Amino acid sequence: MGKVYTLSEVSEHNTNKDCWLIINGKVYDVTKFLEDHPGGDDVLISSTGKDATDDFEDVGHSTTARAMMDEYYVGDIDTSTIPKKVKYTPPKQPYYNQDKTTDFVIRILQFLVPIVILGLAVGVRMYTKSESS
Repeated sequence: MGKVYTLSEVSEHNTNKDCWLIINGKVYDVTKFLEDHPGGDDVLISSTGKDATDDFEDVGHSTTARAMMDEYYVGDIDTSTIPKKVKYTPPKQPYYNQDKTTDFVIRILQFLVPIVILGLAVGVRMYTKSESS
């Protein structure tokens, strides 16, 4: 087992000259790998200073990539220094009817509009039938 680092210690290594990542509770010095990373060095540098496990897993790395990680391992992370994930809960907002139309008016229109269309269709049919006779 390697040295145990805090998040603040690992966060100091956040440049292309000195880049450390936290993945699955382990700390990796990936500085030498930056130029060889298929996704570019920006991807790795943007994942510094936090737990990059989700970033790593979302990409779907190969078993070869996972095996390569061992050569960059420098220690473990003190998990008590990583902030816990909090599920986002949107703020409660009152229902807002944007068009300001009351539900009563909408229901009346939903009933009357089809009846008016049906009445017009019957009227046109009767008018065209009486002219053709």
